[in-house]
Amino acid sequence: MKLISLFQKVDVAEKIKNAPDSSYEIGVVIGTFIPFLVLVGIAFWMYNRAKKRDKNGY
Repeated sequence: MKLISLFQKVDVAEKIKNAPDSSYEIGVVIGTFIPFLVLVGIAFWMYNRAKKRDKNGY
C-alpha cells in the first residue's frame, strides 16, 4: 500500500491555487522538491564513493 501511495499523481498547481495562505504554498513547493533533492544527493554520494573506490584500486 505504501508503494502505491508513492506513485499517486499530485496536482501541485491545484494545491497552490486552493491554498489558504502563502505559507501553505511555500510548504507545497518545498515538499515537492525534497524527494528530488534527496535522490540527487544519494546519486551524488554513490558516484563519489565509486570514483574513490576506483581511484584506490579496489
